[in-house]
Amino acid sequence: MKSLKELYRIGKGPSSSHTMGPQKAAQTFAAHNKDAKSFEVTLYGSLAATGRGHMTDVAIDEVLRPIAPLSIVWQPKVFLPYHPNGMKFVAFDAEGNRMNEWICYSVGGGALSEGEKSRWFNNKREVYQKNTLHEIQQWCENHGRGYWEYVDECEDEDIWEYLMEVWRAMQEAVERGIDHEGALPGPLKLPRKGPIYYVKASGYKQSLQSRALVYAYALSVSEENASGGTIVTAPTCGSCGVLPAVLYHLAKGHKFSDTRILHALATAGIFGNVVKQNASISGADVGCQGEVGVACAMASAAACQLFGGSPSQIEYAAEMGLEHHLGMTCDPVCGLVQIPCIERNAFAATRALDANLYASFSDGTHSVSFDRVVKVMKQTGHDLPSLYKETSTGGLAQAYEQHMRKLAEQANSNEEDISKFGYN
Repeated sequence: MKSLKELYRIGKGPSSSHTMGPQKAAQTFAAHNKDAKSFEVTLYGSLAATGRGHMTDVAIDEVLRPIAPLSIVWQPKVFLPYHPNGMKFVAFDAEGNRMNEWICYSVGGGALSEGEKSRWFNNKREVYQKNTLHEIQQWCENHGRGYWEYVDECEDEDIWEYLMEVWRAMQEAVERGIDHEGALPGPLKLPRKGPIYYVKASGYKQSLQSRALVYAYALSVSEENASGGTIVTAPTCGSCGVLPAVLYHLAKGHKFSDTRILHALATAGIFGNVVKQNASISGADVGCQGEVGVACAMASAAACQLFGGSPSQIEYAAEMGLEHHLGMTCDPVCGLVQIPCIERNAFAATRALDANLYASFSDGTHSVSFDRVVKVMKQTGHDLPSLYKETSTGGLAQAYEQHMRKLAEQANSNEEDISKFGYN
């Protein structure tokens, strides 16, 4: 497995696979084609289906247009064989002749792949020799050590400095979101809820206040992401609110030190890395179970680590966090990382705390392992039809479109008038 630096990426939203990944691909192509006189970029599958809502074209345009004129071709019904998020970059000379052509894929969490053949990417070295949670858990139990200590054993010395940057970025995203009011960008005109939930939480008794604050923190980070703010992929932009909400809440409410929080981040990273290695964290590949489900598993493991869980209890908490998101579709309304993504982050954060509590009451013994659930998640995701995997052609996205069409028909309106109607 690769370094946790490849899992936790600090960058701007709203989507790691649809915004961060394509922009990185454009930067790579630009670096190899500085003399190009024009560019053409073709977006395939999920990237084309929801690219406008995720600002994929804007991310690519910012990189290539300063060099030469750019045209973007949208092919939402064409899926390249390696991954649903395919891109083809073409550079032309002054006479319109092709200088260079490159196909790559945005595979989730801001990571890129060239498929079976590596042309320009230097493959990052394998930092972790153990690729399953079972192997890592055995190492922990055999050595009497924790998951974070396995991270310390494998990573370079600067990993803790990097994780401190990650923790700061997470805290800043929470705090910016809490103070940022107004509507999110896009046709939904969705009002931010994080600040409201934060204020209202103060009026509840301690038992309910705790839950309400977790909602507020998760909403705040997810809303920052939806507006293009700086967040941390944990493991993706679409699921970026879950882990920060849990860690921020526990740091504030239980006075855990930064060192303890960094150990929890490392533990969470191990579980996210195992899923990334053996399945997928891409909503376009396996649905939202690979994003919010994995984020819940990571946050469950982090919380259990903070409260002194054993390796088996931590594994159990993470297993429940992922298991109970199996089959979750990725069906963003209008192709935006807003409905249902933002609310899902809030619910997954509280579910992570429940998974920790449940696992803590046990001795860690259970029937279905985390590794087994990862395999099931991968198979389940691949069995889902493409309309439920970040194409906005099924599920809630389709229901919204049908609702708006009905309203327009009732008002005897045209497509331009649709934007004035709300969504019930």
